[in-house]
Amino acid sequence: MSRHYSKLAPLWWERLRRWWLVYHLGEPEFAPMFDPPPHEEWVALDCETTGLNTRSDEIISVGAVRIVGERILTSERLELLIRPEKGVSADSVRIHRLRSRDLAGGLPKDEAMRQLMRFIGSRPLVGYYLEFDVAMLNRAIWPLLGMGLPQPKIEVSALYYDYKFKQLPPYQQQANAGIDLRFSTLMQDLGLPEREAHDALNDAVMAAMAFIKLRRLRGGV
Repeated sequence: MSRHYSKLAPLWWERLRRWWLVYHLGEPEFAPMFDPPPHEEWVALDCETTGLNTRSDEIISVGAVRIVGERILTSERLELLIRPEKGVSADSVRIHRLRSRDLAGGLPKDEAMRQLMRFIGSRPLVGYYLEFDVAMLNRAIWPLLGMGLPQPKIEVSALYYDYKFKQLPPYQQQANAGIDLRFSTLMQDLGLPEREAHDALNDAVMAAMAFIKLRRLRGGV
């Protein structure tokens, strides 16, 4: 295989993959999610849910904010309350303080997902333990698109782990020494201000702050 062909093959394959995904997209309006992302732009997001079961619990709020370079554009933020199909348990209310009456005027799930996808566009997603949020979002989005969110995902706790691991002496690296990945520990260690937790927008903004600080410390992601 020629060197020229080997360079072209990934590009050719990616174009074919994009065409196939867009062709099978449930709502063509969202085809731009598969475009190349704007340079140095991301979206930090967080969800509040009725519980931790990705198969049965529901999203009740979403917070998202755009990042451009080292700036968090709080003027370009998204805050959504979503009306759940089931009730909200007392345990859930104690965590996020959103009662059924608070959510009664929230958006239907489908409309909320459409607003979120328009806000994100093709920008990579940033979050703290983002895997859970994406799993919840994908369950809500799949009936609309026939697929989940296609954007690249950047996990803040993984960036922090890599940063801290490289600071350990070799003997601790070999022993696989534990690194505290709790959000409060991460924020304090990075010297970042903490906002009130279990609020979707606050958590998204804190994840954005941590992402920017870690990119700076790591010399870029």
